[in-house]
Amino acid sequence: MSIDRKYFEEMEAKIPHGKVRTRFAPSPTGYMHVGNLRTALYTYLIARHAGGTFLLRIEDTDQGRLVEGATDVIYRTMAECGLSHDEGPDVGGPVAPYIQSERRDTYGKYAELLVERGHAYYCFCEKAESEEDSGEFDRADDPCRDLPLEEAKARVAAGEPYVIRQRIPKEGTTTFHDASFGDITVENKTLDDQVLLKRDGLPTYNFANVIDDHLMGITHVVRGSEYLSSAPKYNLLYEGFGWEIPTYVHCSPVMRDAQHKMSKRNGDPSYEDLKAQGYLTPAILNYVALLGWSPRGEQAEQEFFTLDELVKAFDISGISKSPAIFDIEKLTYFNANYLRNLSPGEFCKVATPYIRESVKNEAYSVSEISSLLQARCEKLTDIPEKVDFFDALPEYDVEFYTNKKSKTDAAVSLDMLQKVLPKLENLPEWTNDAIHDMLVSFAEELGVKNATLMWPLRIAVAGKLVTPGGAVEICHILGREETIARVKAGIAKLS
Repeated sequence: MSIDRKYFEEMEAKIPHGKVRTRFAPSPTGYMHVGNLRTALYTYLIARHAGGTFLLRIEDTDQGRLVEGATDVIYRTMAECGLSHDEGPDVGGPVAPYIQSERRDTYGKYAELLVERGHAYYCFCEKAESEEDSGEFDRADDPCRDLPLEEAKARVAAGEPYVIRQRIPKEGTTTFHDASFGDITVENKTLDDQVLLKRDGLPTYNFANVIDDHLMGITHVVRGSEYLSSAPKYNLLYEGFGWEIPTYVHCSPVMRDAQHKMSKRNGDPSYEDLKAQGYLTPAILNYVALLGWSPRGEQAEQEFFTLDELVKAFDISGISKSPAIFDIEKLTYFNANYLRNLSPGEFCKVATPYIRESVKNEAYSVSEISSLLQARCEKLTDIPEKVDFFDALPEYDVEFYTNKKSKTDAAVSLDMLQKVLPKLENLPEWTNDAIHDMLVSFAEELGVKNATLMWPLRIAVAGKLVTPGGAVEICHILGREETIARVKAGIAKLS
């Protein structure tokens, strides 16, 4: 089993240099949770801010956790969010392949190289996988650590099952630097001889990451702070190979509250859930950017950013060490702002499916209904119940007609409806302006406030205390015939 030096030289020759290179490396295990989306966004922003290259790598070595269709979710989410990658499984690139399971042979070769360099060893001990995962491996108890290399190679050649473990120094300390957390030093005796290559020949997550990040020329590694404890072992691997260590950027977790991390198991929303709950992608992205990062300088007080503005403003120094708490009310505030800032045409486009959920009658204009909603809508999912009265007048309480501010009660409302009915029946044209002008001048003629006439009319035609738009707009959209039918029904209810 002699080492082919030419292979490693060729791999080194392929590595791009001279630019910032970052990677988003998700595992296809289901959905894109908020922390994952934030990692993708920060990784993208670091690359774009520096005029560098952004890669997508699919980490599928943990075959037991793979979920069918999950890779499609990753592609779809990144495309919707505008996080376009320069290299990846679907677009190729100079350091392909970008799917870890397709790089299997590479890891084996580098594990053997590390053994040759004295920083790893073949281990033939029987250990349960659960023991490996626990990280409670006692180096002193592993007889394989001190096996002569030739003896170990002979056992491998004879077909004996083995793993390859990292050889951690028994003495001294390892120090690594993180862009957010600064220098962190650990004693080597607290680190375990982690498995690098499993019995099935597949690498562990930690080993595959280091190999791929080096061979893909990654300059900045962005990941969750839960990996801080693994960083010393990564450093020792880089040093074992004689490679340059990238810039580490560890991001603190996104929390549901002060005690609990966000988790799908606890019912916390993924990106797709948030979309299904009526939030716009740009609003989600803007809010997620501020979960653990804040702009500096002139933009320190700025809240709302387009993706292009984030690219210009993003600086690693703005990433916080403190956990970020996900506040759905704050996201709703962001979303309402984004909805209001859409052009009327854009708002109508996104609102139409929600309007048509409850307004099936094609006679009612979607664009007119959407114009009522835009200033009064925080989430798209609020829409169906706001406008369901167009299709069918709901059952409502006579008490709705009583309103102190409008100076109405059941008797006043009955009087107003009886008097306005012939006016509505005989109105020459059924336009917003015509209905408005008639109602205002008729209120003046009756010697009452506008609201005293408008309130009962709106209750009669909508059957709701709160509506998008007032009596004028609702009557116009409903049309003369339906408006008159509903006013008559209101008179009958009040009589």
